[in-house]
Amino acid sequence: MKKKTSRRPAPPARLLYAASETEADMLYPTGFFAPDPFLFVQKGKKKILVMSDLEMDRARKQASVDRVMSWSRIAAPLERNGTKASPADVIARTLEQLKIKRVDVPESFPLGLAMELDERGIRLDLVPDPFWPERETKRPDEVRAIESSLRAAEAGLEAGLEALRSCRIRKGWLMRDGRRFTAEDLRSGINTRVKAEGCVPAHTICAPGDQAVDPHEEGHGPIRAHTPVVIDVFPRSEKTGYFGDLTRTVVRGRASFALHELYAIVHEGVRLGHRRIRDGVQGLDVHQEIQALFARQGYKTGVQKGRMQGFFHGTGHGVGLQIHEAPSVGKRPSLLEAGHVVTVEPGLYYLGLGGVRIEDMALVRKRDSRCLTRVPKQLEI
Repeated sequence: MKKKTSRRPAPPARLLYAASETEADMLYPTGFFAPDPFLFVQKGKKKILVMSDLEMDRARKQASVDRVMSWSRIAAPLERNGTKASPADVIARTLEQLKIKRVDVPESFPLGLAMELDERGIRLDLVPDPFWPERETKRPDEVRAIESSLRAAEAGLEAGLEALRSCRIRKGWLMRDGRRFTAEDLRSGINTRVKAEGCVPAHTICAPGDQAVDPHEEGHGPIRAHTPVVIDVFPRSEKTGYFGDLTRTVVRGRASFALHELYAIVHEGVRLGHRRIRDGVQGLDVHQEIQALFARQGYKTGVQKGRMQGFFHGTGHGVGLQIHEAPSVGKRPSLLEAGHVVTVEPGLYYLGLGGVRIEDMALVRKRDSRCLTRVPKQLEI
């Protein structure tokens, strides 16, 4: 196996063997969901699938490919002695039938399978990420798919806000149905609505108070009144596979003056991000401008009391068939181009005050960006 040092402008053949439900690089060229690994080969401009009998008919109807071949038919001559053909056997025979001896594969290609194919005389060239560079720039239909998932996230958020509004405040706690309202209750209400919108939620964040100082903490336990709750919803469409991403920080009750100030500066960071994002801009530059804004206002970032506090994550990331994909709006250089869809999600986190994160999604355009998020920003509810 050889790692390629430069990409051929039009590779003669590409090969993938993966389950498209979990591998975005397989879902992208096929448009076909399957839970088990299958074979994809691209020869020139022709796209070919090799499918099990279980998936043959569905693939012929749904996959965006030129040809669907039968895995069992290819395997049959190899199994005449009663032994089961291995994936490497079937793949090698498929490539022989297609007169292919050399293929491009992604760096994530299974090592064991690569070694078996090498033993069968198949030359594999490792292509550095991204395997499909065109995935970064979203077509209009992809933008619409992302917006649809974002609408589901917004519906889930609204359901969560309604649940919080329905709570009564008693002795400093949120109460509903005679008991303390919890982060788990909030997440359940959000996820139920997201599912009703045709999307799959996963690890929805509902982190109250100091729990949110760890930005990926999902949140647990009873929620206090007058305390910030970071709600981060990032569902995936069951139909298209595209993600949406949305974060709001809310307080049921009255926020302190210090929290209002913290929220205001994070909100200004979001506005700054929207103003700066456009074609040809470095994501690193946008991130550093927001960092500088926070520092000028006295919000320091660093280790305090043994914990990272302040603004210690990136400003944003690409979203598509993966929740985190290129490009980056963060700590490393990454050029933004028209057609990219990115998040804008600065945050500030301090023990004793809690966390504030606000997240929109933006479509990068030639001269500016378009905010895809519709749900309003409101601290107190």
